[in-house]
Amino acid sequence: MPKRMGARDVLRQRPVWAVPIVVGSVLIGLMTALYIGSAVDPISHLHGLPVSLVQEDAGVHGAKELDLGGDLEKALLGSPEVSEKLAIHLESLAEARERMNRGASYATLVVPPDFSAAALNLIGARSPHPGREGLPTVRLLSNQRAGTTGASLATNVLQPAVAAFSQKVGEMLLAEGGAGAGPAARAALADPVKVSATPYRPLPEKAALGLSAFYASLLILMSGFIGATIVNTFVDGALGFAPTEIGPCWTMLRPSLISRWQTLLAKWAMAAVLTGILTAVFLLVAGLILHMDAPSPLLLWAYGWFGAATVAIGTLSLFAVLGTPGQLVGLLIFVYVGLASAGGTVPIQALPEIFAAVSHADPLRQILGGVRSILYFEARADAGLAEGAIATAVGLLFWLAFGAFFVRRYDRHGRDRLDPELLAYVHESADAYRAGTSR
Repeated sequence: MPKRMGARDVLRQRPVWAVPIVVGSVLIGLMTALYIGSAVDPISHLHGLPVSLVQEDAGVHGAKELDLGGDLEKALLGSPEVSEKLAIHLESLAEARERMNRGASYATLVVPPDFSAAALNLIGARSPHPGREGLPTVRLLSNQRAGTTGASLATNVLQPAVAAFSQKVGEMLLAEGGAGAGPAARAALADPVKVSATPYRPLPEKAALGLSAFYASLLILMSGFIGATIVNTFVDGALGFAPTEIGPCWTMLRPSLISRWQTLLAKWAMAAVLTGILTAVFLLVAGLILHMDAPSPLLLWAYGWFGAATVAIGTLSLFAVLGTPGQLVGLLIFVYVGLASAGGTVPIQALPEIFAAVSHADPLRQILGGVRSILYFEARADAGLAEGAIATAVGLLFWLAFGAFFVRRYDRHGRDRLDPELLAYVHESADAYRAGTSR
C-alpha cells in the first residue's frame, strides 16, 4: 500500500515547481512577444500599404501654365514619408474602384479634372477651362472593407501629405494674386486645397465596424483547435489511455490494443465531423441570434468548416507526434502566431518583417482572406477566397502528411503507446481485481 501524501509532500518536490514555472514563463513570454510585438508600433513598420491615385487634372494651358495635379502626383511619389509607407498605384477611377472592390487597395485619392482651374479661380485668374467655385478639392475614398486599421493608416499618411502640398500651393497663390486680398481671403489662399474624405462602399450596419470577418475567422480557428482538444481527450479516454474525471467521479477504462496510426485516423475522422457541427453552431448564433451581417451563409459555413477541419487535423497531428507538449505547440502555432500575423486588426504591411513572412503559412490569415471575401466582397475569388482556399488545402495536405509520416514511423519501430506485455498485465490485473471485488 503506497503512503498517503499531503499537499506539503507535493509542494516539496522540486520538479512539481520547476516544470510549470519554466514552461509557463517561456509560453507567456512567447505569447507576449508574438501578440504585442506584432501590434505595438504599426506606423514604424508600415511599408508598401497599397493605395490608388487617380490623377484627372487637365491643368491650365495658355498664358498661364499650371498643372497642380501633376505636381501633387510628383510630391506624393517623391516624398519618403509617403512612398516608403505606401505603394501608390497610378490608375483610372474605374481601375481604382475595381482594385478596392476586391480589397486590394485601402484608399484612393482622386484629383478632379478642374483641380488647377479651381486654384486659379481663387486669385481671379482667367482660365480657358474654368473650374468650379470654391476651394480646389481632392477626394479621399477609404476602403474600410479591406480593413479599418489599414484604411485609417492610409488616410493618416495621405492627409498630412496633401496638407503639406496645400501649403506650397498657398505660397504660390499668395505670391501671384494675394497682395490686395483681405485677411480672410489670405487665410483661405494660404491653405487652399481641401480634402473631402468619404468611405468607399460603407460597411454593413452589423459588421462590427469592419471586424466581423476577423472575429468570425478567429471563431472558425477556435472551432478547429477546441474541437481537436475535445476529440483527443475523449477518444483517449474511450481507449483507456487517459482517465476521465467529472466532478468527484474518476474513471479509467482498460487500455485498448490499437496502433498509433489507427488511433490518429479515428481522431481525424471525428474531428472532421465535429468541426462541421461547431462551425454551424457559430453561424447560427452569430447570424440568427446576434444578427451579424452574413451573406452567403452556406458558403461561409462550408469554407469555415474547411478551415476549422484543417486546424483540427493539424492540432491532432501535433498531439500524436509530440504528445502532451503538442497542445502548447498547437496553441502557439495556430492561435498566437495566427493572431500576430494574420492581418486581422493590423494589416500585413504594418507588421514587422518576420510576422509578414510567417503570415504566408498562417492558417488564420488564409481563413480570414476567404471569410472577408464572403462577408464584404460578394465572395469574389480574386478578393482572397481562391487564395485562402488553395493555401488552406496545401496546409491540410501538409498536416496529413506530417501526422501520417511520424505516427506510422512510431508504429514501425514498435513505439506503442503502451507495451503489449504491460497491456496484457493491466488486463489481467483488472480481471483479478474485478473477480476479487465480486465475491
